[in-house]
Amino acid sequence: MFTDVFFKSEKYPQLYSMKYVSALLLSFLFFAVSCSKKDEPSTTPVKDVFNDSAFANVPDLQDMTIYEVNLQVFSTSGDLNGATQRLDSVKNLGINVIWLMPIYPIGYTKAVGSPYCVNDYTSVNPAFGTLNDLREFVRAAHKKDMAVILDWVADHTSWDNPWINDPSWYRQDGNGNIVSPSGTNWTDVAQLNYSNTSMRLEMIKSMKFWISQSNIDGFRFDAADFVPDDFWKQAIDSLHAMQGRKLILLAEGGKSADFSDGFQMNYAWDFATTLKTVFQGDKAGNIFVTDSLEYLSVPTGSQKLRYITNHDMYFNSPPTIDYNSAKGSLTAFVIMSFLRGVPLIYDGQELAYPGKISYFQDGSSTPITWTLDPDIYQGYKKAMSIRSSLTSVREGTITHYPDDNVAVFKHTGQQEESLVIANVRDASINFSVPASLVNTTWTNTKDNSTLTFTSQLSLAPYEYLILKK
Repeated sequence: MFTDVFFKSEKYPQLYSMKYVSALLLSFLFFAVSCSKKDEPSTTPVKDVFNDSAFANVPDLQDMTIYEVNLQVFSTSGDLNGATQRLDSVKNLGINVIWLMPIYPIGYTKAVGSPYCVNDYTSVNPAFGTLNDLREFVRAAHKKDMAVILDWVADHTSWDNPWINDPSWYRQDGNGNIVSPSGTNWTDVAQLNYSNTSMRLEMIKSMKFWISQSNIDGFRFDAADFVPDDFWKQAIDSLHAMQGRKLILLAEGGKSADFSDGFQMNYAWDFATTLKTVFQGDKAGNIFVTDSLEYLSVPTGSQKLRYITNHDMYFNSPPTIDYNSAKGSLTAFVIMSFLRGVPLIYDGQELAYPGKISYFQDGSSTPITWTLDPDIYQGYKKAMSIRSSLTSVREGTITHYPDDNVAVFKHTGQQEESLVIANVRDASINFSVPASLVNTTWTNTKDNSTLTFTSQLSLAPYEYLILKK
């Protein structure tokens, strides 16, 4: 039995209210099984020399589509080999970047099973496989023209990470005691001290290890805004100095300074919150207010990561609850992915998996049943294919048409226009077409039929149209 205690941050409620669970009691059985599994020797030899060349087809930022993999639930075996066998299902969604959640050994001292409690920055968790297994996963993804990024935890380590043997590498209280991150209930981790030059250099060295030794294409940086800006500048400059690499650098942060630090993307937390509230009854036009405000802090050439769910959110509630139904979650995804930003899919959402998905290594995770809702999967697949074919979605200027119940926006590119109309209600809506669209003719990308607007348009519950001309 577990008692969940959540830390609620006023600045980043979507992220930090769900990430770490403080468990008052972990069963002895879990630790016995986990420890024995961790201590099992690997039967797969690790190569001493690794000579894979850099992946040549890392997508440009405006073309990226990211898929987040929780290894424990992604395949029946719950490991890297199982994930390698399922890469075609990801590729078929139109994905070109895979984000692997933390693959490192986790701590046991004061631990709750969080993968963000890193015991060793340069090893693969034996529960997931070996370094060779990771290399094979990356090779297989690259052969399918998908880049791979790793989750990186720079703010803190487990209490039994070997680094803790030098207390000066960690923040301490007035009595010299190493502390957890201040203002949180993350008692399972110890916060690093970024005033320590040696620790900073070792952190950067550890990042470079994975690029050189497994040929990954970048990182998603956990809790990036907890780490000083000057470290990120130092680290990113050092990573860019690696020859022949086109790196993907995603900050789990919300500061405008993330971009000046060198990150290409950070999180669209406000947009994710607004989208949920719209599906729960707020005005659809609020989507565009948040979209405009959020992009005020995004410099040209940078992007926001946008999503309807992720590992933090799915741990708390599935999209079928957040957006009222499986169909509602698909419509929310269409709005999110066609408006702007880099779209994210978390494993399971493309089926509208109805249960909560755990990422804690505490025995609570079960593999996803991938045959649950093929209709929703086909909806995702079709939407992503259409998005890829419409250059205006990625390069055009945006026009909003505010309405209380229908999200309507147009992209105008050099060679085409695209128009999305989405009913955000679980009820039929008789939509009053904006005057500027009346008598215009469009092609429905779903079936290539022709649609000429009159003054009214009838939309079924959660119906959406993706049009072009």
